Amino acid sequence: MRGSIPGLASSVPFITRLPAILQEDDFLQRMLPAFDDAIAPVLGVLDNLDAYLDPHLAPEDHLDWLATWVDIRVDQAWSVQQRRDIVAGAVALHRRTGTAGGIADAVRLAAGPESAVEVDESGATAWSSTPGAALPGRDDPGVTVTVTVPDASIDGLEARLTRVVRSLVPAHVPCSMRLRAAKDGAA
Repeated sequence: MRGSIPGLASSVPFITRLPAILQEDDFLQRMLPAFDDAIAPVLGVLDNLDAYLDPHLAPEDHLDWLATWVDIRVDQAWSVQQRRDIVAGAVALHRRTGTAGGIADAVRLAAGPESAVEVDESGATAWSSTPGAALPGRDDPGVTVTVTVPDASIDGLEARLTRVVRSLVPAHVPCSMRLRAAKDGAA
């Protein structure tokens, strides 16, 4: 939570903004520092606004608010670094929502960097110069996402990843998610 910081000096003290004759007034010299103390945190935030908008630099308590800007529902099980990476990559992920690559990237971010993600989807596109060539893909629509993680026993991991997959796959396409533990510690 942002608030006042004891001893934080104002970057622009009010007394320096007054005409010279008023700067010498004893009452104003004693009164204006109280306003400087109150406004210093606001000026500090405005002076560093770009750091508050960059997910990799933003304070931890500000990160969840940034996530709402890019339509990400934060899962409290995610580490802070995972949240930062997901919020930073959200716009690029939204651009690829519904594609196999976009699904794989989003699930990999949610599952962790040591995970392996495979997406098997029924749709496809192709062209052929031969009339009557076989159509690509399968007749039955569907997406199956297989995630291999070092530790599949993490509480609620499968449910969280299923929620992520369902939020990315088009609503009319059935989807399923499989979670596997890596063998020999390799994902």
